[in-house]
Amino acid sequence: MRSNGQIIIRGIVQGVGFRPFVYSLAKIFNIRGTVMNLGSEVRITAFGERFSEFLDAVSEGTPLSIIDSVIVNDIAHPDDCPADFIILNSTEGSHSGFIPTDVATCDECLRDIYRKDGRYEGYWATSCVNCGPRYSIIRAVPYDRQRTTMDDFPICSACAEEYGDPSLRRHHAQTIACAACGPALQLLNSEGEVWPCRDPIQETAGLLDSGEIVCIRGVGGFHIACIEESADTLKHGLCRAEQPLAIMATLDVIEEITHLSEKDREILQSPAHPIVVLHKRDPLAHQKVSNLHTLGCMLPYTGLHHMLLSHMQHQFLIMTSANVPGYPMITDIDHAMSHLNRDVDYFLTHNRIILNRCDDSVLRDGHIIRLSRGLAPKRMQIDLGERCILGVGPELNSNISVYRNGFCITSPHVGNVRNPPTLEYLKETIEKTGTLTGADYEIIAHDLHPQFLSTRYAHRLAEECGAETIAVQHHRAHIAAATSEPCIGIAIDGVGYGDDGTVWGGEIFAGEVPHLKRVAHLETVQMPGGDLATRFPERMLYGMLPDNQISELLASRGWSDSELGILEKQVKRGFNIAKTSSTGRVLDAASALLGICRERTYDGEPAMKLESVARIGRPEKWEISIAKDNRGEVLSTTTLMRDAFCRMERQSVPDIAASFQYNLARGIAEMAVSAAYDHDMENIALSGGVAINQAIRHTIIHEIKKAGLIPVVNREYPLGDGCISYGQCVYAGSIVRDER
Repeated sequence: MRSNGQIIIRGIVQGVGFRPFVYSLAKIFNIRGTVMNLGSEVRITAFGERFSEFLDAVSEGTPLSIIDSVIVNDIAHPDDCPADFIILNSTEGSHSGFIPTDVATCDECLRDIYRKDGRYEGYWATSCVNCGPRYSIIRAVPYDRQRTTMDDFPICSACAEEYGDPSLRRHHAQTIACAACGPALQLLNSEGEVWPCRDPIQETAGLLDSGEIVCIRGVGGFHIACIEESADTLKHGLCRAEQPLAIMATLDVIEEITHLSEKDREILQSPAHPIVVLHKRDPLAHQKVSNLHTLGCMLPYTGLHHMLLSHMQHQFLIMTSANVPGYPMITDIDHAMSHLNRDVDYFLTHNRIILNRCDDSVLRDGHIIRLSRGLAPKRMQIDLGERCILGVGPELNSNISVYRNGFCITSPHVGNVRNPPTLEYLKETIEKTGTLTGADYEIIAHDLHPQFLSTRYAHRLAEECGAETIAVQHHRAHIAAATSEPCIGIAIDGVGYGDDGTVWGGEIFAGEVPHLKRVAHLETVQMPGGDLATRFPERMLYGMLPDNQISELLASRGWSDSELGILEKQVKRGFNIAKTSSTGRVLDAASALLGICRERTYDGEPAMKLESVARIGRPEKWEISIAKDNRGEVLSTTTLMRDAFCRMERQSVPDIAASFQYNLARGIAEMAVSAAYDHDMENIALSGGVAINQAIRHTIIHEIKKAGLIPVVNREYPLGDGCISYGQCVYAGSIVRDER
């Protein structure tokens, strides 16, 4: 039986308390030796009669670790047996692992915060090896305090004693801090003056209860918080009058106002503590927060949040990101005050630098909508070859992915790269992720659209580092992110530049990455004014049904004769007209037709409101028209739209909305099933932002299963564009593989 050996454990093993975990097990099993952190691996030398038991125990890992492999080697000089077990200083090694994400405060630390006369009583930034900030504070790897922004806070003697005590869970906890030595809170008024108070958290709770709006600095950026009664003031100040806002509440309150499944409960209480979009118990309740049938809810995930809610009289707090939608999170107090002092009454801030901003993650029905705090940086083990690949992502809802040495790392949500500040944040993310992963880019994958700022930047960066560029069509990237196996791929979303220069978004492919042939699609229709039709979906409606009946409908809603005349000439002459097969634009037009949403004020608004109205309707089967062109089958969306229009006098709006969604989804599934039979494939992958719509997704999956085929839906990455950068890496890696 082996009594010694060198154990090499690879994976996410830094920032997760792995060395103190190994140390404590060594004491239990009477093992002598050493443990060292080398970035993405922990190297252990171990001597003792209970070596095998020790090996089994360390192979289990800590709650936050992810173990890729455990290797046991012989020790070169077995006579060099130390007298004790020692934790050695970290050294830089491989970058194939990564630090864990920012983790919600654990229950044990919460008990410490509320323990009367305890050392951490009332301290908002209490953490241990199992919780607290990670990604948002790291400067470099290996993850040690001196390479984080916690290095600005030298630990006091009491913290140093805990840090060095192997019997405590703060043994080698790099974020250890207390009120005597750690980050401190400060309450400021809108003028930037310190607000005199004994307890900033208790004072903030009182201000919020009285209706004030407070900007709060958290883990990865600032939130703006208020009670429900102040929601209108907040929304109008931020020019988000219609946009749903998320709330933060205790689990009891969330259960009281929403339908909470066991799966959603697990997600809410997971270490990520993301926002989870839930169905309201009363769809008409809390209209000031969300005028949809759903409500985004999250649990408090820091000591500050828990303490703030404990002092509040109101049930919950509205908590929305303190940034313009699509722009980067605000991370420093000067920026927050210069941009928000007109809309915010007070600022509750702290002096710990947020080095890597990170918005809240969002999930619905177990599917990711936004990949960010707690879930990203995301690390996926995949073999894409030996060359280092960067995927710069799409234009909207962007992030980046870096492939190196068998692993792909996807960054947290970046935003809309059409905005120059967000482009700068994209560049910053590429640089920081590259540094943390030790990347030396050899291939840079980007969107097919030549005018995207991310595409232009990809070419500039490629010139600087001598990398090859690979253009990846948007919807093929969606399918590549879902699966690299042979499949039929359904990509249904808003917009994406197609092979033919038109705007795609309702596509069906057949094949295996990177050989994905477009075999079916939604009908190509007109978008009068291009992006203007996205903002004003009645333009999209007229583009689909350009006739007198729709003109009369628009006139009854206030369109002037001159406005209608210009629109009519624009469509007839084909002037400033984009052509699109987008599923999202079809749903926008249906929402406009039914008078549900006539102007989009936030991303996805018309389709989201359509879904909300449709939920109380009864869907029925309509006739579906599928034709063929030189590219394959084409679903006539104008036929569906005409059918909906003709039913408006005799059916309710909810019934028409429900039927429109159902028959659109049924038609998409029918084409996909037909393609599966034609190409002798059983897997049908589904991706794209429209798949977030529960009714549409369920209908498509139901039809696939009814046909005896297998639906493939990615739960590891967002259904929307947050999966694109990963898909770009997979697609580019597959091209390189084929060239070998």
